[in-house]
Amino acid sequence: MSRTTKSATEFATTTYDAARRAFSDFSGPFSPRKFTQPQIVAMLALRQFFKLDYRGTVDRLREWKELRDAIELRRVPHFTTLIHAEKRLLKKTRSPGCST
Repeated sequence: MSRTTKSATEFATTTYDAARRAFSDFSGPFSPRKFTQPQIVAMLALRQFFKLDYRGTVDRLREWKELRDAIELRRVPHFTTLIHAEKRLLKKTRSPGCST
């Protein structure tokens, strides 16, 4: 049963829980341990939810404590962290024959 929500904190919690089941905490043994992959995925999903750019997403997270608590975020990343993570995640999901 699917349902939609207008609550950003509920959306963040649901997205974070799903990402925790789908992704390991870190992409590799030598990756920085500042943010987990599920946290990054939740932040990128929030970017789409709010229809914001990367800087706007970081600003919204900085201002909204309940949102940070929902994804267990102790500190807010620099906006370029989200850019690089999104590129990395998209690269992993593209199939070899895909031209887009």
